[in-house]
Amino acid sequence: MLDVINDFLSGKVLIPLVLGLGTYFTIRSRFVQLRYFAHMFSVLSGSSPAGKFHLSSLQALTLSLAGRVGTGNIVGVGIAVSMGGPGAVFWMWMTALLGMSSSFFECALGQLYKRCDANGQFRGGPSWYIQYGLGKRWLGMIAALLLLVTFGFAINGLESHAVSHSLNNAFGLSTSWSGFALSLMLGIVFVGGIKRIAAVADLLVPLKVIAYIGVTLYVIVLQFEQVPEVLMSIFNSAFGLDQAFGGLVGSAIIMGVRRGVFSNEAGLGSAPNVASVAKIDHPVAQGVVQAFSVFIDTFVICTCTALLILLSGFYSPGFEGDGIALAQNSLAEVVGDWGRMFISVVLALFVFTAMLYNYYLGENSLRFMVAAPRKTLIAYRASVLALVFWGSVEDLSTVLAFADITMTFLALVNLVVMTLLFKVCMRILGDYDGQRRAGVKTPVFDSSKFNDLDLDLTAWPAMRNTLSPKSPVGADQDPTSIQPA
Repeated sequence: MLDVINDFLSGKVLIPLVLGLGTYFTIRSRFVQLRYFAHMFSVLSGSSPAGKFHLSSLQALTLSLAGRVGTGNIVGVGIAVSMGGPGAVFWMWMTALLGMSSSFFECALGQLYKRCDANGQFRGGPSWYIQYGLGKRWLGMIAALLLLVTFGFAINGLESHAVSHSLNNAFGLSTSWSGFALSLMLGIVFVGGIKRIAAVADLLVPLKVIAYIGVTLYVIVLQFEQVPEVLMSIFNSAFGLDQAFGGLVGSAIIMGVRRGVFSNEAGLGSAPNVASVAKIDHPVAQGVVQAFSVFIDTFVICTCTALLILLSGFYSPGFEGDGIALAQNSLAEVVGDWGRMFISVVLALFVFTAMLYNYYLGENSLRFMVAAPRKTLIAYRASVLALVFWGSVEDLSTVLAFADITMTFLALVNLVVMTLLFKVCMRILGDYDGQRRAGVKTPVFDSSKFNDLDLDLTAWPAMRNTLSPKSPVGADQDPTSIQPA
């Protein structure tokens, strides 16, 4: 029954919603994800350093990559290719291209409507821009609950299962001991809050990304003469022009979009929770950074996995097996048995950082729903760690189907809300564009231009009479000490 519901929601709701609204956002913004692509690098290089009350833009990027780059980049791509053929990769690309605009706007909204809590920590996400942008707290509570269930619990259990069984296949390690070790390490990081989670992500994300890209490039070099043929197969299969995959066009689209959304999370409402913690001079600048995160996830990491599989010679139409086995056997076919161990180790790194990110999404949701969350947070942490251990030893395929359903509902809520707030998105984008056209290298947000919006003036002070655009709030200044004009 869950599979039937999931197939209906994916085919009739998720695909039209993601592709349709992604196209609308892209056209209305004049392809913002493309015209600001080069600007992404200058935003990162000129970002404020991390402080006591916030993360830097670079930390927000690595933390969002910690979540985006997870099992979906290996297991998800393997599933997409095995069930939808090479053409599924093309539809993952299309989902990401359009999703870059969706992520751009949702993260800009997260920044715009963020709030400073009692501890001086900024928080934001879909629940915040639903409450303060639309004035509908009840809908914000639903979004928070969907985030908590989908990421805090379900996906963490699934990722624990994936990594423990991968390590068992490669090294013969007991799944129960792997689950215990994973729970212990996660617990140590959880108690440090967002700053410790970000510090671990800063260390591990570049390591896992560079190592995985390096090995994939090695495979590409060894099989370089086959690259044009593989790329042609991806494009032909996407439109049913390859006879070997002619009957998989529908599956290619469904699997490509579904796994693409699962991997890059564009439009789901997850990334704004992390993006809102960053110190930035203008909400749009963080949207620029997070659009780049989608690019890295799908166009770089997912493409690496797809080429690894399609160039290996191991994959053939009708392959039966899970995504982990496909990736492991594909790499082993080219480099030898150590390839299986490498995939297991990289997957373990992918999963560990992704679970830290997923945990934070749940914690942020709890802080929105509960006024005094201390005891609730302790219970939440214990529940997550117990689920991680349980997931390591039990088959949670039913949970996967349930998570896909709750994720679709989350995307539905978030994308509809983004559509309702799109005029606000275009206003702040117009302000950013205007400052850039006037020659301002680092546009600064002046809340006095947006007095009709319900904004936190400790986050966005009125700057016309208090601060010069060339002298924004200090990176380490206590935001609660700033007085509006």
